[in-house]
Amino acid sequence: MTEQRQHIRRGAGVVAGILCVCLAGSGCAERGAAVEDAHGERAVEIVRRAADTLSAARSAKARTSMEMATGGTRVTIRGEGVYDFRGQLGRLRVLLPQDPAGATAHRPIMELLAPGALFMKNRGAGVPADKWVRVDTRTLSDGNLVTGGATDPFVAAEVLRGVRRATYVGQTDVAGTAVRHYRGTADLGIAAQEATKGNADALAAAAKGFATDQVPFDVFLDEDGRIRKVRHRFSFVNGQQGDAVAVASTTLLYDFGVRTDVRLPDGDDIYAGKIAEE
Repeated sequence: MTEQRQHIRRGAGVVAGILCVCLAGSGCAERGAAVEDAHGERAVEIVRRAADTLSAARSAKARTSMEMATGGTRVTIRGEGVYDFRGQLGRLRVLLPQDPAGATAHRPIMELLAPGALFMKNRGAGVPADKWVRVDTRTLSDGNLVTGGATDPFVAAEVLRGVRRATYVGQTDVAGTAVRHYRGTADLGIAAQEATKGNADALAAAAKGFATDQVPFDVFLDEDGRIRKVRHRFSFVNGQQGDAVAVASTTLLYDFGVRTDVRLPDGDDIYAGKIAEE
């Protein structure tokens, strides 16, 4: 396996994994609130509501981008799919980068996201092509904010429940939609305390496992307060080399209310064998 693939798998030992470019965001909160948005307390309140606003929106299509930089190596993983915010279920098609030697692109990894769990198909490493691998995200030191190669869109929003300070940057647009841009820092420990039951343990694990529990973010909210784009910047320590790894994770949300129909695999479809080391 190439050095880049090794980076991608390192977080959980069973997951394709990671680089985090979280272009946080979607920044519009309330109509006519431009003056109030400039004040810190008002901005914090608006950003903290973003996860609840997504639940009210029911569902959306999502695009993800995750970038990891360590030493002179930079790797980017991209994903695309749908997410059901009320059921906290998602489906992503994740594209791994080409090897440095220009080898044929890897097969996309299919991922199903659920509270406390990540399911992956086309995992490789000795896993049959028709089987899924299940990972308990509560046992991951990053809470699956990084390990799966894409941050769960609702978990990305729940990180914002831990906002400690935020600033209204100004108005802009994301993919042709008018948004308000907020920038600040979230505390993963606080986010874990405020998160929904399904994500609380994963965020608590991330608060302990990352190099710091402070997460800088940029988020862009539309006029209904829905996240259109969110970017988080994580930092974790490479367990094998002891180097700090900078990860940026970006999530774009659009087509709210779209039908999702995400179904988790049956027990017989989940691989129970040993995952080969690559």
